[in-house]
Amino acid sequence: MKIGVMLPLGGGDGPGGGMPGWKDVRAVAEAADRSGLDSVWLADHFLYRDPEDRVYGMHESWTLLSAVAAVTERVEIGNMVLCASFRDPGLTAKMAATLDEVSGGRLILGVGAGWHDPEYETFGLPTDHRVGRFAEWLEIVARLIRGETVTYDGTYYKVKDANLDPAPPHRIPILVAGHRPRMMRLTAQWADAWNTAWYGAPSLKVEERLETLRQALEIAQRPTDEVTRTVGIIVRDPDHPVPDPSPNAIAVQDLPEALHSYHQLGVHHTIISPEPMTPSTVEAIAQAKTAL
Repeated sequence: MKIGVMLPLGGGDGPGGGMPGWKDVRAVAEAADRSGLDSVWLADHFLYRDPEDRVYGMHESWTLLSAVAAVTERVEIGNMVLCASFRDPGLTAKMAATLDEVSGGRLILGVGAGWHDPEYETFGLPTDHRVGRFAEWLEIVARLIRGETVTYDGTYYKVKDANLDPAPPHRIPILVAGHRPRMMRLTAQWADAWNTAWYGAPSLKVEERLETLRQALEIAQRPTDEVTRTVGIIVRDPDHPVPDPSPNAIAVQDLPEALHSYHQLGVHHTIISPEPMTPSTVEAIAQAKTAL
């Protein structure tokens, strides 16, 4: 089983619960790279407004991911997940091809339809038909990065004789995050990997989500081993408490047992959101991996 970690991105993720700077993001990424973990990931948001109307700022994730690619050597890199609404599909495909070049073939293109209305409303983005828009966007992106010349005349997006030059030298894997029926159909049609998140220890809900993927692949008549199963989990370091800990987080000392259980469920890649997001927590997670 592969094990990856989320990197700090916005308010609350940095030292002392503040805003992380580039040096903080870099330190966590480099700790994952040198300690033997398999991947690093960045969320993709403009901002987050919580139920109490507090607003948390965010760095632009693709810019950070490009910088992470340049300072790491081994780990896979990806977004968990890139919001389709924020970037045109043709631009996204070009960005992916270029970042895959920068990273030496380590990119996993994680994508999703988006969900957080406040950031849409703040930046003037439409909130209607998000999955319908995503379906068109995903088809264009997938076909472009897989080497096709694409002409597409949809409701929301149009391209004419579009292709990638230079083309990626290999197939960039696409990861889709989602669980509702339409998203699962799109996953079965276009994705190389799928994600569900955020959990603690394995639970009935995780099993139910995994079953939705199995059923979607069966309906699409696609072999189940063609789509990598990834699960996002939250892991806390009890020696370094955070201001607002997640109630379902796994203590890092209990991680080996949890990872074994996820493996038994058929999960191929766990993506850990560490609490706190520091090099020391990442190193503790890496030590837990060696206990498997």
